[in-house]
Amino acid sequence: MRISPWMRQHVAALRALLVLTVITGIVYPLAVFAVAQLPGLRDRADGSLIGAGGTLVGSELIGQSFTDADGNALVQYFQSRPSAAGGGYDPLSTGASNLGPESIVDRPGGPSLLTTVCTRSKEIGEREGVDGSRPFCTKSGVGAVLSVIGPRGADGEVTAPVRVVSVNETCPAQPFLRSYQGVRVECAEPGADYSHGRIVPVIGDTPRDPRVPADAVTASGSGLDPHISPEYAAIQVPRIAKARGVTEDRVREVVAAHTSGRALGFLGEPTVEVVRLNLELDRRYPLPG
Repeated sequence: MRISPWMRQHVAALRALLVLTVITGIVYPLAVFAVAQLPGLRDRADGSLIGAGGTLVGSELIGQSFTDADGNALVQYFQSRPSAAGGGYDPLSTGASNLGPESIVDRPGGPSLLTTVCTRSKEIGEREGVDGSRPFCTKSGVGAVLSVIGPRGADGEVTAPVRVVSVNETCPAQPFLRSYQGVRVECAEPGADYSHGRIVPVIGDTPRDPRVPADAVTASGSGLDPHISPEYAAIQVPRIAKARGVTEDRVREVVAAHTSGRALGFLGEPTVEVVRLNLELDRRYPLPG
């Protein structure tokens, strides 16, 4: 029987569909699964899971919070990097806050990135007993930003300020500056818009190299980063040692054991794995009493 060209084309297409379905839908996934079960690869393929005492406690690839029910840091644990993924480290809501360097003025919908960083730095400084001040931040922990209102020159600069408002300090707060270019600085009225003024961030009289490192006050792009910098770990050591009743040198030894250097000796920065570090502290130095 003679088969029409139309039929031959559809039979060929059906054969190709079946062959590609078997290869890409069955053979290839099984091959990848088999390779992933080889020694040295299986743990990574299964999610690099971490267990303690027969209980699954996390993954090497995903950070987690070490806080109480009210969100307060548990003093006996190293704190992780902040997270903007859902409620924190949620793999189903991975992502950043989408706030960039130009986010310096607080809005009704939430604080600016600058104020978020300033607030975190102040809180961490108080918790760890170090100087939490940083450039462009007020002592109260918000962004040090002014709206300078007045006539402008050709370059956009205000030539003769007639009003200056600290836009992130809502009344009745006392502004971080008394005056700016001879004009008294006012607090911001709730809900008022000062965007018509010249927005001026003020660096302030603070250390150019803050004691609280950047990774302690900013979230990673994914919001799932399980590591912190050795610098952030270092300022937490005294608190951990006091809470666990051991010397700071012993805590530093555990930190050093869980610190990884640069990949291939030159890629990236040294990191400290927080989850395994805290598990090791619980094993070696459980809380007194």
